[in-house]
Amino acid sequence: MALESSVRLFALAAILCCAPGLAQNGLLPLTVLHTNDLHAHLQPDDKGMGGFAYVAGAARDQREHCQACIFLNAGDLVQGTPVSTIYRGVPVYEIANHMGIDVSTLGNHEFDYGWQRILTFIKVAKFPIVSANVEKEGGVLLTGKGYAIKQVGGLRVAVIGVLLGDLEGNFSTAEQTGPWHVTAVVDAVRRTVPLVKDKADVIIVLGHIHDDETDKILREIPEVALVVSGHDHKGYKELKHYDGRFAVEAKSYGVELGRVDLKYDPQAHKVISAEWTRIPVDSKKIAPVKDVADLVGQWEAKVSKVVDVPIGEARHRMEKPEVRIMVEQAMAAAVGADIGWVNTGNVRDILPEGKLLARNAWNVLPFDNKIVVGKFKGSEIPAAITKDHPVDPNREYSVAIPDFSAANQGSKDQLSSKGLKFPKTGPLQRDALIDWIKKHKIVGE
Repeated sequence: MALESSVRLFALAAILCCAPGLAQNGLLPLTVLHTNDLHAHLQPDDKGMGGFAYVAGAARDQREHCQACIFLNAGDLVQGTPVSTIYRGVPVYEIANHMGIDVSTLGNHEFDYGWQRILTFIKVAKFPIVSANVEKEGGVLLTGKGYAIKQVGGLRVAVIGVLLGDLEGNFSTAEQTGPWHVTAVVDAVRRTVPLVKDKADVIIVLGHIHDDETDKILREIPEVALVVSGHDHKGYKELKHYDGRFAVEAKSYGVELGRVDLKYDPQAHKVISAEWTRIPVDSKKIAPVKDVADLVGQWEAKVSKVVDVPIGEARHRMEKPEVRIMVEQAMAAAVGADIGWVNTGNVRDILPEGKLLARNAWNVLPFDNKIVVGKFKGSEIPAAITKDHPVDPNREYSVAIPDFSAANQGSKDQLSSKGLKFPKTGPLQRDALIDWIKKHKIVGE
C-alpha cells in the first residue's frame, strides 16, 4: 500500500507539473458531461432540438475543450418513440454505443419490456451500466456491479449508480421487475462508498432518482462530491449545492447537454468548486456524428412504413396538457365511456403544428397500454378524475382509463383509491388516438 501511495503521489505531481493549462494553485480539472431521460428520441423535435446524433456531436465538441472529460447518462435511455417500442429497446443501446457515453445507470423505463430485457441491454452496451440498489435475495445486483471506476485525466473517478426507491410502484405486472427489488437510495450509496473511497479521488452518484433522494445524498453522505440525476424531465434551473457538494439534472429528450466543471484539490483530497453549464442541443448549430446519424437513419427506415403515415393536421402546436384532454376524449369515444382519464405522466410528447403522422401518436403514447372500463357511482370516482370531470354523486358513469393506472391504484401519480374494478378491455390507447385524429381530420381548433 505504501508503494502504491507513493506511485500515486508521483503521478499526481507529474500531472501538476507538466500538464498545460491547469488551474492555478495545483488544482486538477474534471469535466462531467451528462444526459438523462433521452427516451429514444433519436431525431430532433419539431423545433430542431435534440436527436442522438446531435447529442453525440455536442458531447464531441465539449470533449475538444476539456482536459479531463467523462460522459454520464442518468437512465431512461429507452421507451418513447417507435423504434424503441417496436424493437423493445435494443436498437437504442446499439446507437448509444457510438455516442461516447462512459457510464450509464438504469431508469425505471428500462424495465418496461421486462427485467430480462435489461440483461440484453447490458450485453449490447459497450459502456458499463451500474446500479447499486436493484438486487434480489442474497444481495445479487441486477447489473452485476453497482459502480464503475474510470481514470479521467489525472483522477480516479468512481461512479455509483442508483435507481429511485419506489420502482415497484411504476409497473402494472410483477413480471416486469421479477425477483428484483430496490433498496433505499441513500442506504445503497452509504454501503457502496466504503468499497470505492480508497480506489477513487472523486465519487459521483449517477442516479435516476427523485429530488428528495438527491437532497438526502447531499446532506448525509459527505464523501459524494457530485450527484448527476435524472427522472424529473424538467431539469434544474441552476446548480444545486450543499456544504461543498453538488447536484445537477439536465432537461429530458436530449434537448440539452449538461457540463459540470469541477476543480479537485489533491492536497485536500476533495472537490473545491463546481460550475455548471446547460448546452442547448440545436441541430441547426451542431454537426451530427455521422455513424450515429447513419444508425438512426437505418432504424428509422425500418419503422417508417408503419408510423410515417398521415393521419390529420394540427392547427397549432399542442402542448401536453391540451394533448392530454384529447387523449381522454379519444379513449372515451373508443369504448363508449362517459369519462376518459389519464395521469399526467401518461402523455409523453406534444403534437406539432401542421401535418400529423401516426409517428406523432406513437411519441405521445409509446406504451402499449390498453383502455379498460369500469362503471361507478359519481361518489365512488376518485378526486383525481372528478377534478377535471365534475360528476353527480348519485349518477352512474362509465370510466375509461389505461390498464397501467388500473393496476397501480394508490401509487404515486395514479388514482388515490384502491380496489376499483375495470372489467371491460378496449383497444390500445395509441390506436384510439390515431382513430380520433383520423375521424376529426383537423385538431387543435
